[in-house]
Amino acid sequence: MTLEELTHLVVEALDDVKGKDIKVFNTEGLTNQFERVVIASGTSGRQNRALASSVAQSVKAAGGFVLGTEGQESGEWVLVDLGQIVVHCLQPAVREYYNLEEIWGGKEVFQAVSEETKSHLMPHRAQ
Repeated sequence: MTLEELTHLVVEALDDVKGKDIKVFNTEGLTNQFERVVIASGTSGRQNRALASSVAQSVKAAGGFVLGTEGQESGEWVLVDLGQIVVHCLQPAVREYYNLEEIWGGKEVFQAVSEETKSHLMPHRAQ
């Protein structure tokens, strides 16, 4: 599976569980640990766990590998490590506090998305 295919799969899996404010960042020039960071918000710990589970199940069903997950106990911030991509599912207050978008330098990756997904992305991306 290519990086682009995996990225689309992750975004669609987050959208399936109503993830909000989904952003994808290109981190290739910033770290050699992974190539993309995906950030999404869930309204509760339960939803964040569901977002992470949706990502993991979709990747496995497509023949990919999940290297690990962290944070499922509290659900405030659940991380899914897919090797090339690290997915962060955060509650809005936690997301605002840690401001991961600033850490990754604003190098957001814009992707073509389905009509259903557009409504869940940040307003400036719904074009």
